Amino acid sequence: MTSDDLLAALDADQRAVALALTGPVCVLAGAGTGKTRAITHRIAYGVRTGVYRPTTVLAVTFTARAAGEMRTRLRELGVAGVQARTFHAAALRQLGFFWPKVVGGAPPRILEHKAPAVADAAHRLNLPVDRISVRDLASEIEWAKVSLVTSDDYVRASVAIDRPAPAGFDRQAVARLIAAYEEVKTERGVIDFEDVLLLLAAMLGERRDVAEEVRAQYRHFVVDEYQDVSPLQQHLLDQWLGGREELCVVGDPSQTIYSFTGATPHHLLTFTTAHPAAQVVRLVRDYRSTPQVVSLANNLLAGAEREARLRGTRRTGASAPLELIAQRPTGPPVGFAAYDDDESEAAGIAARVGQLVTAGTRPSEIAVLYRTNAQSEAFEQALASAGVGYLVRGGERFFARREVRDALMLLRGAGRAVDPLTPMPEVVRDVLISAGWSHEPPAARGAARERWESMQALVALADDLAAAAETTGGRASLADLVAELDERASAQHAPTLEGVTLASLHAAKGLEWDAVFLAGMSEGLMPISLAETDGAVAEERRLLYVGITRAREHLELSFARSRNPGGRASRRRTRFLDGLWPGEEGRSGRSAGNGRGAGGRSATHVRVPGSASSRELSTDADLELYERLRGWRAGVATQTSRPAYTVLVDATLAAIAQLKPGSIAELARINGIGPAKLDKFGPSVLAVVAGGAPDAAGGH
Repeated sequence: MTSDDLLAALDADQRAVALALTGPVCVLAGAGTGKTRAITHRIAYGVRTGVYRPTTVLAVTFTARAAGEMRTRLRELGVAGVQARTFHAAALRQLGFFWPKVVGGAPPRILEHKAPAVADAAHRLNLPVDRISVRDLASEIEWAKVSLVTSDDYVRASVAIDRPAPAGFDRQAVARLIAAYEEVKTERGVIDFEDVLLLLAAMLGERRDVAEEVRAQYRHFVVDEYQDVSPLQQHLLDQWLGGREELCVVGDPSQTIYSFTGATPHHLLTFTTAHPAAQVVRLVRDYRSTPQVVSLANNLLAGAEREARLRGTRRTGASAPLELIAQRPTGPPVGFAAYDDDESEAAGIAARVGQLVTAGTRPSEIAVLYRTNAQSEAFEQALASAGVGYLVRGGERFFARREVRDALMLLRGAGRAVDPLTPMPEVVRDVLISAGWSHEPPAARGAARERWESMQALVALADDLAAAAETTGGRASLADLVAELDERASAQHAPTLEGVTLASLHAAKGLEWDAVFLAGMSEGLMPISLAETDGAVAEERRLLYVGITRAREHLELSFARSRNPGGRASRRRTRFLDGLWPGEEGRSGRSAGNGRGAGGRSATHVRVPGSASSRELSTDADLELYERLRGWRAGVATQTSRPAYTVLVDATLAAIAQLKPGSIAELARINGIGPAKLDKFGPSVLAVVAGGAPDAAGGH
């Protein structure tokens, strides 16, 4: 491939990146705009034109997967010898090379896990710790180290940014623990992963001969995902550069979602201040997503900008969000769904997944994304019940989590000694209290909260099982609960490599799918209840933006009004969708469907109206038909002695009232109408739509 061929393969903005071969360069690249393509072609073009020698280029990114993708693309472009690595991999390679020369002998062993050393340090200080608190303390030590905060500075630094200490500890205790942890490592002759970067940076700063050798080797630097760089990584990058400005950084402030780990967009946002001669290139042509998806993403960020203007903090320059321009043909509308409860939401999404698979979408091209790992269990169960394979990414399967396995063991043991007169939910609570569960969730973030949520899911299941038994005049026992849990666990052994991806929004960063379902879009989950500051809430909005921009073609957002079937509808959908949810055109001056994509059509409108009450229905819905459908459903529920929501949920009735299907095929395309319900209720529903009065039992 010639240099001209390399440029011809790029759009105008990407070509500007490829041609900016020298001096500081800042690439502000929106989601799906081909940033990896642009920077790999830039490197290849630099090599082809003789500006770079391959071995003098060091490209660093944040994941081994991204580094591997960069190396693959460079090989495909005929460029060999460029180093594309993570910060840690590049630093470890250099530290291993220079350690014998500078210190002597082999480098120290690297701790695979901090937990044992943290536990040792805590015991020395007589701090009461368990497995969960050790994990949270280890995360806090990691944050301090990547933020270049020492034990002496920890209290001041954490107070300055209003960062609370892990649950159960004050800041002074954490500061002492940081110092003790370092002592434990020294005594054991080991280092951790953060030390790799710290030691190399110190070596470069203190040994001129080492610094000169490294800087002679690497003359051109590229840093991907620069919005996620930590102070420690920036410190090492500065040592690599040694005052030179042959640096190209690529990032998007709107995708900063790891601030809690020490990542900060500060260096990206101030790049032109630190490098006044920097060239700035914006990549805004989105090749990943349809105009419908792109418009929703743009409108989400526009909402943040409107709020910022009201506060007088409107962002400008590099901090202003990029407005993406869709390059793909128009696609299906974005779907919005409100369900009665969590179970209905999981079942509804599983049904929609089944429809997509039947229509030809590969399961591996579908993802269900949620805010916390504890939400995965409902979707695991719903997909397993629907016979759809799935894979859990970024977290353990629910029944593989240690706290769940421990709880199951305790529940089995309690079953042999429980008073048969004690209600089963009460027994479960008593058992789980001994395992660390409490009636109220912990206020702290991190592992303690995740552990509580896992056990709370077991408590909720116990309540649901008991309530279901009472409706039939029976009484659920602890043995019934254990059997139910065993059955659910065994049903989750079906996933294949071709399965639907279940992942938290954080774990989805850097990935993309043809179809994405964003579940649990309610206050308390999005934004998470722990996000109490303006900065934390802003990061939650960016997290939703990342989730939206993972979708290529199909995108559906949903929430449940209550946790349990028949429960009080106390939840409300996330504030981030104010003015974007169908039917809310007047609330923000911008409707869900006024964004324009490449095709010029409205970008989003309702697929499934998100409301149980007719007054909240989409303006496209037939209110009279909606009430007739509710009456039909009530009749079916009475004749079959089943709760009404088990026939068809309100959101499905609302969708029928809006879309008015005239055939079984059209009815099948609506959320909540799976094959079984289509066969059982389809003809009756179509008769109601047509204005008839079918048999209430719903048969044929």
